[in-house]
Amino acid sequence: MSRPTARIAAAAAGLALIATVASATSASAAPATGSAVINESNAFFQQAAQAGIVAVPLPTATAGYDASTGLSASFPVTGGTGGLRDFFGGVQFGGGLLFVDARTGSAVSFHQLSFSFEEWTVSAVPDGSTTPVALFDPAGNNALSYNGTTQHLSAESLVLDAAGAQYLDGKLHTTFFAAGQSVGSFAVTYTPAS
Repeated sequence: MSRPTARIAAAAAGLALIATVASATSASAAPATGSAVINESNAFFQQAAQAGIVAVPLPTATAGYDASTGLSASFPVTGGTGGLRDFFGGVQFGGGLLFVDARTGSAVSFHQLSFSFEEWTVSAVPDGSTTPVALFDPAGNNALSYNGTTQHLSAESLVLDAAGAQYLDGKLHTTFFAAGQSVGSFAVTYTPAS
Protein backbone atom coordinates (compact mmCIF):
# COMPACT_ATOMS: atom_id res chain seq x y z
CA MET A 1 0.00 0.00 0.00
CA SER A 2 1.44 3.40 -0.96
CA ARG A 3 1.86 6.20 1.59
CA PRO A 4 -1.02 8.37 0.23
CA THR A 5 -3.29 5.32 0.21
CA ALA A 6 -2.22 4.43 3.77
CA ARG A 7 -2.87 8.02 4.93
CA ILE A 8 -6.32 8.05 3.33
CA ALA A 9 -7.13 4.67 4.91
CA ALA A 10 -5.89 5.89 8.33
CA ALA A 11 -7.89 9.12 8.03
CA ALA A 12 -11.01 7.18 7.02
CA ALA A 13 -10.55 4.82 9.97
CA GLY A 14 -10.13 7.80 12.30
CA LEU A 15 -13.30 9.43 11.01
CA ALA A 16 -15.18 6.16 11.37
CA LEU A 17 -13.99 5.87 14.98
CA ILE A 18 -15.06 9.46 15.76
CA ALA A 19 -18.46 8.85 14.15
CA THR A 20 -18.88 5.62 16.13
CA VAL A 21 -18.01 7.33 19.44
CA ALA A 22 -20.29 10.29 18.68
CA SER A 23 -23.09 7.94 17.68
CA ALA A 24 -22.69 5.85 20.81
CA THR A 25 -22.56 8.97 22.98
CA SER A 26 -25.66 10.52 21.45
CA ALA A 27 -27.53 7.21 21.48
CA SER A 28 -26.89 6.73 25.19
CA ALA A 29 -27.69 10.31 26.23
CA ALA A 30 -31.33 10.87 27.14
CA PRO A 31 -32.65 14.41 26.68
CA ALA A 32 -34.14 16.47 29.49
CA THR A 33 -37.80 15.69 30.04
CA GLY A 34 -40.75 16.95 32.01
CA SER A 35 -43.36 19.67 31.87
CA ALA A 36 -44.40 22.94 33.42
CA VAL A 37 -47.98 23.96 34.12
CA ILE A 38 -49.15 27.53 34.56
CA ASN A 39 -52.61 27.46 36.06
CA GLU A 40 -54.67 30.63 35.55
CA SER A 41 -57.15 30.88 38.40
CA ASN A 42 -60.82 31.48 37.75
CA ALA A 43 -60.55 34.81 39.59
CA PHE A 44 -57.72 36.08 37.34
CA PHE A 45 -59.43 34.71 34.22
CA GLN A 46 -62.64 36.59 35.05
CA GLN A 47 -60.80 39.84 35.85
CA ALA A 48 -58.82 39.59 32.62
CA ALA A 49 -61.91 38.75 30.55
CA GLN A 50 -63.77 41.75 31.99
CA ALA A 51 -60.81 43.91 30.91
CA GLY A 52 -60.93 42.35 27.42
CA ILE A 53 -57.67 40.43 27.91
CA VAL A 54 -57.11 36.79 27.02
CA ALA A 55 -53.94 34.71 27.40
CA VAL A 56 -53.58 31.45 25.47
CA PRO A 57 -50.77 28.90 25.09
CA LEU A 58 -49.15 28.46 21.68
CA PRO A 59 -47.91 25.13 20.25
CA THR A 60 -46.21 22.98 21.47
CA ALA A 61 -47.90 24.00 24.71
CA THR A 62 -51.42 22.73 25.34
CA ALA A 63 -54.45 24.22 27.07
CA GLY A 64 -56.72 22.63 29.62
CA TYR A 65 -59.62 23.59 31.87
CA ASP A 66 -60.87 22.45 35.25
CA ALA A 67 -64.01 24.05 36.73
CA SER A 68 -62.49 24.19 40.21
CA THR A 69 -58.98 25.40 39.34
CA GLY A 70 -59.42 27.33 36.08
CA LEU A 71 -57.47 27.38 32.83
CA SER A 72 -54.08 25.73 32.47
CA ALA A 73 -51.22 25.84 30.00
CA SER A 74 -48.81 22.88 29.89
CA PHE A 75 -45.34 23.38 28.40
CA PRO A 76 -42.96 20.51 27.55
CA VAL A 77 -39.42 20.65 28.95
CA THR A 78 -36.89 21.05 26.13
CA GLY A 79 -33.68 21.43 28.13
CA GLY A 80 -32.13 22.47 31.39
CA THR A 81 -29.16 22.51 33.72
CA GLY A 82 -28.60 22.54 37.45
CA GLY A 83 -31.19 21.73 40.05
CA LEU A 84 -33.96 23.11 42.20
CA ARG A 85 -32.28 21.83 45.36
CA ASP A 86 -29.22 23.98 44.71
CA PHE A 87 -31.09 27.01 43.30
CA PHE A 88 -28.71 26.82 40.36
CA GLY A 89 -29.43 26.72 36.63
CA GLY A 90 -32.84 26.50 35.07
CA VAL A 91 -35.12 24.72 32.67
CA GLN A 92 -36.37 25.64 29.20
CA PHE A 93 -39.84 24.98 27.79
CA GLY A 94 -41.34 24.51 24.35
CA GLY A 95 -44.40 26.36 23.13
CA GLY A 96 -45.34 29.95 23.75
CA LEU A 97 -47.86 32.38 25.19
CA LEU A 98 -50.11 34.86 23.39
CA PHE A 99 -51.70 37.82 25.17
CA VAL A 100 -54.49 39.69 23.37
CA ASP A 101 -56.34 42.85 24.39
CA ALA A 102 -59.64 42.83 22.49
CA ARG A 103 -60.40 46.42 23.51
CA THR A 104 -57.22 47.92 22.07
CA GLY A 105 -56.73 45.33 19.32
CA SER A 106 -53.18 44.74 20.55
CA ALA A 107 -51.38 41.43 20.94
CA VAL A 108 -47.98 40.18 22.02
CA SER A 109 -46.60 36.66 21.82
CA PHE A 110 -43.70 35.03 23.63
CA HIS A 111 -41.54 31.96 22.99
CA GLN A 112 -38.36 30.54 24.57
CA LEU A 113 -39.98 30.24 27.98
CA SER A 114 -37.70 29.32 30.85
CA PHE A 115 -37.70 29.05 34.61
CA SER A 116 -34.57 30.23 36.41
CA PHE A 117 -33.83 28.37 39.64
CA GLU A 118 -31.52 31.24 40.64
CA GLU A 119 -33.86 34.16 39.91
CA TRP A 120 -37.02 32.15 40.75
CA THR A 121 -38.69 33.68 37.70
CA VAL A 122 -40.51 32.44 34.61
CA SER A 123 -39.21 34.45 31.65
CA ALA A 124 -39.96 34.45 27.94
CA VAL A 125 -38.66 36.17 24.82
CA PRO A 126 -41.17 38.36 22.94
CA ASP A 127 -41.41 37.47 19.24
CA GLY A 128 -39.19 39.81 17.23
CA SER A 129 -36.81 40.33 20.18
CA THR A 130 -33.84 38.56 21.68
CA THR A 131 -34.23 39.93 25.21
CA PRO A 132 -36.15 37.84 27.74
CA VAL A 133 -38.82 39.46 29.90
CA ALA A 134 -39.47 38.25 33.46
CA LEU A 135 -43.19 37.45 33.38
CA PHE A 136 -44.10 35.48 36.50
CA ASP A 137 -42.70 34.67 39.94
CA PRO A 138 -43.68 31.58 41.95
CA ALA A 139 -44.84 32.77 45.38
CA GLY A 140 -46.60 31.54 48.50
CA ASN A 141 -45.81 28.04 49.72
CA ASN A 142 -43.36 26.26 47.43
CA ALA A 143 -43.05 22.48 47.76
CA LEU A 144 -39.95 20.77 46.36
CA SER A 145 -39.70 17.01 45.93
CA TYR A 146 -37.28 14.57 44.33
CA ASN A 147 -37.61 11.08 42.92
CA GLY A 148 -34.19 9.88 41.73
CA THR A 149 -33.02 12.57 39.30
CA THR A 150 -36.55 13.90 38.72
CA GLN A 151 -37.23 17.20 40.47
CA HIS A 152 -40.65 18.72 41.15
CA LEU A 153 -41.72 22.18 42.26
CA SER A 154 -45.27 23.07 43.15
CA ALA A 155 -45.96 26.76 43.90
CA GLU A 156 -49.37 27.50 45.34
CA SER A 157 -49.23 31.02 43.91
CA LEU A 158 -47.90 32.60 40.73
CA VAL A 159 -47.70 36.39 40.54
CA LEU A 160 -46.86 38.86 37.80
CA ASP A 161 -43.29 40.09 37.89
CA ALA A 162 -42.93 43.90 37.87
CA ALA A 163 -41.05 43.79 34.55
CA GLY A 164 -43.69 41.55 32.98
CA ALA A 165 -46.58 43.73 34.17
CA GLN A 166 -44.91 46.84 32.77
CA TYR A 167 -44.08 45.14 29.47
CA LEU A 168 -47.60 43.74 28.98
CA ASP A 169 -49.28 47.05 29.84
CA GLY A 170 -47.01 48.85 27.37
CA LYS A 171 -47.47 46.40 24.51
CA LEU A 172 -51.22 45.94 24.99
CA HIS A 173 -51.90 49.64 25.71
CA THR A 174 -53.71 48.85 28.93
CA THR A 175 -53.39 49.46 32.66
CA PHE A 176 -54.71 46.03 33.66
CA PHE A 177 -51.46 44.36 34.73
CA ALA A 178 -49.78 45.08 38.07
CA ALA A 179 -46.66 43.84 39.83
CA GLY A 180 -47.52 41.11 42.32
CA GLN A 181 -50.94 40.49 40.74
CA SER A 182 -52.03 36.92 41.47
CA VAL A 183 -52.34 34.85 38.30
CA GLY A 184 -52.81 31.35 39.67
CA SER A 185 -50.33 28.61 40.45
CA PHE A 186 -47.25 26.98 38.94
CA ALA A 187 -45.75 23.49 38.83
CA VAL A 188 -42.72 22.07 37.06
CA THR A 189 -41.40 18.51 36.84
CA TYR A 190 -37.91 18.20 35.41
CA THR A 191 -35.52 15.33 34.75
CA PRO A 192 -32.10 16.55 33.54
CA ALA A 193 -30.47 15.08 30.46
CA SER A 194 -28.37 11.98 31.21
